[in-house]
Amino acid sequence: MTQLVPSAQALGFNGLPVQASSDDQLIDLWLYGKSAHTCRAYEADLRRFRAFTGRTLAQVTLGDLQGFAESLTGSDATRRRTVASVKSVLTFGQKLGYLPFNIGAALQVKAQRDTLAERILSEADVQRMLALETDPRNHALLRFMYATAVRNSEVAGLRWRNLQPTDHGCGVANIHGKGNKTRTIRVEAGPWQEVCALRREGSTADSPVFLSRRGGALNESQVFRIVRAAAERAGIEATVSPHWMRHAHASHALDRGAPVSLVQATLGHSSIATTGRYLHARPGESSGRYLSA
Repeated sequence: MTQLVPSAQALGFNGLPVQASSDDQLIDLWLYGKSAHTCRAYEADLRRFRAFTGRTLAQVTLGDLQGFAESLTGSDATRRRTVASVKSVLTFGQKLGYLPFNIGAALQVKAQRDTLAERILSEADVQRMLALETDPRNHALLRFMYATAVRNSEVAGLRWRNLQPTDHGCGVANIHGKGNKTRTIRVEAGPWQEVCALRREGSTADSPVFLSRRGGALNESQVFRIVRAAAERAGIEATVSPHWMRHAHASHALDRGAPVSLVQATLGHSSIATTGRYLHARPGESSGRYLSA
């Protein structure tokens, strides 16, 4: 019996059948299974990279990667994510045999100054933001974000079916978040009842919890503006974003003795080391206070 042997054109650089025939197809394969929010962010990263180099992925040089990394602006976290996106797709392309080698592995990412401590609101800051917010929807939104440490995209996508009552006037929020992972967060009575009071007659399980003025779901930009306005109203000079509420939750919970594993589960961190950063970022906390002189 004659054995059919694949032609050279049908094999990738790793000797396996070709999985992609273009950069676009490779990127689609790489994005498969990721959340819509993650896909939007990664696609934007790769568009910037491809526009910067003007080359195919197979033609990209280490100099291209270094030049792109140096050209990035914005927050440290955004720059790190952008570079990580490019390195990840290059690694994926090499594993599939689409790329002859992974040039991204040679890119050394410069260590960035850790500014986490600068982005943690004090408890007094949070309380001032809440006290000065008079809009019921916005107050409930701010309180819920602080109480649950949900991300901007997670709160914008929240539906009534994601909320379930439990005991003593409390509830749980089932959050489908980063990495397509679902976590269940207990919501204490105060923020739970305030959010439930927003439910309108006729709303369904799929109705948004936080409605825009036009009746649809709040989008991430609107959530951002609500948080920013509350911070400005409270006299906070820093450029506060929704993620600062998440930082505040983690830091304040740990300060009050919450187990780091519980905070990890609430935030949805895959590694406890990520949550542990908040233990080292407490403003004003130092072992120096235990010294006698």
